[in-house]
Amino acid sequence: MSAQTAGGAAAGTARTGPKIIVTAVLVVVAAYFLVPIYWVIVAASKSSEELFTTNGFWFGQHFRLFSNLADVFSYDGHIFIRWFANSVLYAGVGAVLATYFAAAAGYAMAKYDFRGRNAVYAAVLGGVLVPGTATALPLFLLFSQIGLANTYLAVLLPSLVSPFGLFLCRIYAASTVDTALMESARIDGAGELRIFHVIALRSLTPALVTVFLFQLVSIWNNYFLPLIMLSDAKLFPITLGLNNWRSQVDRLPEFYQLTTGGVLVSVIPLAIAMIVLQRFWRGGLTEGAVKG
Repeated sequence: MSAQTAGGAAAGTARTGPKIIVTAVLVVVAAYFLVPIYWVIVAASKSSEELFTTNGFWFGQHFRLFSNLADVFSYDGHIFIRWFANSVLYAGVGAVLATYFAAAAGYAMAKYDFRGRNAVYAAVLGGVLVPGTATALPLFLLFSQIGLANTYLAVLLPSLVSPFGLFLCRIYAASTVDTALMESARIDGAGELRIFHVIALRSLTPALVTVFLFQLVSIWNNYFLPLIMLSDAKLFPITLGLNNWRSQVDRLPEFYQLTTGGVLVSVIPLAIAMIVLQRFWRGGLTEGAVKG
């Protein structure tokens, strides 16, 4: 074997080592996230008895997934469908409006110079440091005084504010929205709102997708705020409804399979949103990557 061949083999081995390590780490991380989902699928396919008498990571003797899901959707006058629709309303409308408001505010702070801009931005950043649980009780007292407690708006209105989304949109707008292009649009007679909707929003697409997904997951998984605000079961989101079922398993064991089946259904919308929207991230990351 020549010295050149030996050197090439050594270089190939040196490059292969880090790849194996990175691949192994990614496999472990993927397993960390996928194993709980696999367990939920397996658990949702069993009866209440099989949940405790069979291997937790393998299916039981009878595959009951579809019958369990039918029980989930039909129980108590189809109340689960109502909870699911409520979560879609809270998370869908809340995430869309929160993303739009964050984009508008972040764009304005990045591209317009006005008095008090830095003070407003500092106040918004301070909101990132305040946990949602700390503001839930004051919000409940406020909403009770104005008659909004135990309504859809009690959960929806607090979801419209995203300090993190504003922060991200401001940083992204400052680096991607071309000021010269904005000036050209003004010279052509375009108004500020049209510039924002036509030019800025297109440039902010990757940031908007990120904010939307963060808000969607946050609102969909929110438990404490609905717990404080709502007392009518018909207004419950899916998280509060499933916890209501789980609290009854000691008295009625059949709620085990209802809860596991409901958990499986609750994961599906988030998985679909992630799969559908990830292409916008790839598109944003490759912008400007064309060789000159």
